[in-house]
Amino acid sequence: MTRLLFTGALFLTLAVSAQDRSPLPTTDEEAREIAATIVTDDLRRHLTVLSADDMEGRETGEPGQKRAAAYLAGQLAELGYPAIGENGGYFQTIKFSRQKWNTIGMKLNGRDLRHLWEFYSAPSRNTDRDSVAIDAITFLGYGIDDPAYSDYAGRDLRGKTIMIFSGEPKGRDGNFLVSGSKDPSEYSLDTGSKLRIARDHGVETVLVIDPSFRKNVQDVRRETLDGRLRMTDFTEAERQEANSVFITSDLAREILGKDYRKVVKARKRLERTGRFRAVEVPTDLRIYQDKESRELIGENVLGFLEGSDPDLSDEVVVVSAHYDHIGKRGDAIFNGADDNGSGSSTVLELAEAFALAKQEGRGPRRSVLFLWVSGEEKGLLGSEYYSTHPVFPLENTVADINVDMVGRIDDAHAGNPNYIYVIGSNRLSTELHDINEAVNRDFTQLDLDYKYNAKDDPNNFYERSDHYNFAEKGIPSIFFFNGTHADYHRDTDTIEKINFEKMARIGQLIFYNAWQLANQDKRIEVDVK
Repeated sequence: MTRLLFTGALFLTLAVSAQDRSPLPTTDEEAREIAATIVTDDLRRHLTVLSADDMEGRETGEPGQKRAAAYLAGQLAELGYPAIGENGGYFQTIKFSRQKWNTIGMKLNGRDLRHLWEFYSAPSRNTDRDSVAIDAITFLGYGIDDPAYSDYAGRDLRGKTIMIFSGEPKGRDGNFLVSGSKDPSEYSLDTGSKLRIARDHGVETVLVIDPSFRKNVQDVRRETLDGRLRMTDFTEAERQEANSVFITSDLAREILGKDYRKVVKARKRLERTGRFRAVEVPTDLRIYQDKESRELIGENVLGFLEGSDPDLSDEVVVVSAHYDHIGKRGDAIFNGADDNGSGSSTVLELAEAFALAKQEGRGPRRSVLFLWVSGEEKGLLGSEYYSTHPVFPLENTVADINVDMVGRIDDAHAGNPNYIYVIGSNRLSTELHDINEAVNRDFTQLDLDYKYNAKDDPNNFYERSDHYNFAEKGIPSIFFFNGTHADYHRDTDTIEKINFEKMARIGQLIFYNAWQLANQDKRIEVDVK
């Protein structure tokens, strides 16, 4: 049968049975009281700070972005949010780099070898260095150092070059020597573990024989050619791997020359006895690895409010906004009041509203993560990083509500500030779309404009803001946006042009969406392919 379900704040007509009823944290009127705490004075106060000249345009990796992150973290601390980020704080560090070879080359006996044909070396896995002349290499089996099996035992390899097989050895019984079973260990799955071991032993260069050379070289080819910022787990200063070059089997045989037979015998002995005897091989090899690097290090800011329902608190509703902008150009400061100081301030007001509700014993049933990301202007980098390094499991993430530019009025709505563009609400979940329609009808009565949600929209805004990295992972996402204007990405995007009454109403609409998602009995479903 159909009934009216109190779900936190809202009356939504849903087809459910009576047994689905559960205690709810607030009545409809109480939720209105909570939403009413989202006010223009607070929005103006936050945006005055975030769009000030001393924030220097909040460009990711620059001092202004760090100051903006510190402000957001300070506000969360004042509101009583727990510090769930790194090192007992509110941050998740995002790390991206763009690296390319100025010079990458190898010579064997004076002959130039062909990069991406006979060998490959990824700039992201190597340290910039002067050319290295190599007159001898040590063939070191599989380059493993493990209590169950070690190629390094008793050997001093500081400053040496080693050549190794990829993968890991098996014994006569067909079991892997490290795991003692048919299942491979991490040494088969992560070549980086071998490179880290080599560095720990002082090895200068590792030559890795790659039996899947033709397949694996494609990844390095793409990295070498595209030159874009890529996610990384460590900075150049944190690098813990020895320099590496991956080579074809034919090139390995050419480098080893007449000593190749010694290596074959050593490998057979390993299979027979479980022990490898290193082979010293003279050579005339020179490696050139001259690299250019650019690193971008920013911070996502995390405000986590734990849900009150023990059966639902593991599920998380994300409310996101990017707080970075494009910085300075000479003396001009790109303050980014609308883009996206407006969205960042709005999410901060929502964080306050939810915190006040919880302090009064009326907190949401599900948990809510207020997420301010940086690196959006560089290519949605902060949300990309979170979606691949989630603080809370993505399978437990109910939805993402994204807020990007909500403080201005575009030309299409001149004279009517009470509108908002809605993007993505029906792309994965028709229920998410219906919720937004219902809460707007019952509470905020804004004009919902779906112009930019059209799949053939030439602006393609659906893929241009941070919700998209959640949607790509199959998480229902909705994006609130006021459209562009003449000051978009200009130094004239300043606070005196912001319509704070409009911001407050949109903030309340977003609150009701988040409140519904965090309180209804059943999480919304993905029902659109």
